[in-house]
Amino acid sequence: MDNNIFFKYKNDIAPTSGSILVSEPHLPDLNFDRTVILLCKHDDQGSFGFVLNRKSKVKIGELLPEMEGLDIPVYIGGPVEQNTLHFIHRDDTLPEAEKITQELFWGGEFALLLSWLHDKVISPDDVRFFLGYSGWAAGQLQDEIDENSWMVFEPMAGELLFTTRPEDMWKAILEKMGGRFSLYAKYPSDPRLN
Repeated sequence: MDNNIFFKYKNDIAPTSGSILVSEPHLPDLNFDRTVILLCKHDDQGSFGFVLNRKSKVKIGELLPEMEGLDIPVYIGGPVEQNTLHFIHRDDTLPEAEKITQELFWGGEFALLLSWLHDKVISPDDVRFFLGYSGWAAGQLQDEIDENSWMVFEPMAGELLFTTRPEDMWKAILEKMGGRFSLYAKYPSDPRLN
């Protein structure tokens, strides 16, 4: 198997925690135009996750005084509760973290994470911070998938999140999939430009 392919496509299979959602090329909701979302939780109560490829203009050290000096970018996790801060990471030893996949974890003991970042116990490259999140009520996400708003991919490795430039992520996933997906990657943002 090609190690450069991060995902396999799950055709007509319901999403699960850890799935990657890739927006269709012309999704009418501007909040999710050409986005890649890591689905952190998906159950009969609803779904939530974080947009992986929307970097904000601020660094974590500008948001929180206790993080001053940490030049770590902050991403826009989605349109819901953008006044809340969330994080995902690759450290399986952080207490209270919730497992998303074998390699990815959500949240955990924030004060300890902060200490680890300052003391260089954990690399800033292994943490991603988000303002807000993306959320769906029970059944809502599946309805959007049925309407062809999202393509669902199963993660093959956690590397995509930490090694792919955010601005290239949407296109890179589709190009690596090949076939019709690579055609989607070439669609112009504005169909009138076609």
